[in-house]
Amino acid sequence: MGVDWLLAGLGNPGAEYAHTRHNVGFWCVRDLAATVGAPWGREARFKAELAQGLFAGQRLVLCQPQDFMNRSGGPVQSVAAFYKIPPERIVVVHDDLDLLPGVARLKFGGGNGGHNGLRDLDRALGTNAYWRLRLGIGHPGHKDRVVAYVLGKPEPEDRGQIDAAIHRALSVLSDFLQGRVDAAQQRLHSLES
Repeated sequence: MGVDWLLAGLGNPGAEYAHTRHNVGFWCVRDLAATVGAPWGREARFKAELAQGLFAGQRLVLCQPQDFMNRSGGPVQSVAAFYKIPPERIVVVHDDLDLLPGVARLKFGGGNGGHNGLRDLDRALGTNAYWRLRLGIGHPGHKDRVVAYVLGKPEPEDRGQIDAAIHRALSVLSDFLQGRVDAAQQRLHSLES
């Protein structure tokens, strides 16, 4: 049976990064896997952890690349090639410095905004024509503080806002996967706290 969508959460592997802002993509796909009851398994050939499940009548492969953020492209491209999933059926979930905690945006294509994971994905896929679920983490205020900020843990209030944004994003996923993209985007973008 074929796969309809690939949802790839971006993050860094390892316990030391598990609760950092840069790993919100992992948080989101893990929540989705729990929702559909899909267990995770390590797939060494893809350098990724994968889970498969059915959601809203669509067969999903969920992916957590197990290489560092700036090398996310290889694992995602390998999974997409194996399952014959075109870029326009890939959703990449990632942290976004330009959005406040609690904000989620769903968009197709666009630039990488300096995000190393997206830059590597563009290189590996040969295109930027895939979907992005952008989860806001806020900005530390100065570019010199960005690395320490994204690799740090959010304050409890920010973590609560991020978790709420993930919940809202997953609540519109059914519409999105079934082709009601405008409705999903409008609802997601209007649900902010």
